[in-house]
Amino acid sequence: MSRIGKKPVSVPSGVTANLEGSTLTVKGPKGTLSMSVMDELVRTSVEDGQISVQPLTDSQRARAAWGMQRTNVLNLVTGVTEGFTKVLEITGVGYRAAAQGKNLRLQLGYSHDVNYAIPEGIEVKTPDANTVEISGIDKQKVGQVAAEIRRWRKPEPYKGKGIKYRGEFIFRKEGKKK
Repeated sequence: MSRIGKKPVSVPSGVTANLEGSTLTVKGPKGTLSMSVMDELVRTSVEDGQISVQPLTDSQRARAAWGMQRTNVLNLVTGVTEGFTKVLEITGVGYRAAAQGKNLRLQLGYSHDVNYAIPEGIEVKTPDANTVEISGIDKQKVGQVAAEIRRWRKPEPYKGKGIKYRGEFIFRKEGKKK
């Protein structure tokens, strides 16, 4: 039994959830999100202000999809009510970022500036030159954008220079000894 899958997702006031065919649509104050449910593995039902997910069979695939589907439904509900945010911190001499309209300009020690086009549905803010805040209603999109930005200069283990997630621990190495 999936401990995550057993719990129904409660739909808060101001949020509506509709299940039409194999598409679950959740509408809330921040926007609308939809996903396709795995009808062949799990049964999804919307009733009494709750969304519940149950496996159709006792197969290993159905039990694996059970918890994942429930988590995806929770991400939809959380996204349309609160949204998701990832914060990146830039460390290094001369490394900085600036949001300019629909582009993010990164200076990361290359011979040229990196211009990253911000996708639709994602909002990027730079409160200061060394912090990038990525927010949106789709958790997967927010995480993907953060990973793509981080990929330009991953943190290195000797001085810790690069782009890291807030709260991420960078294992530091000692370096050369004389």
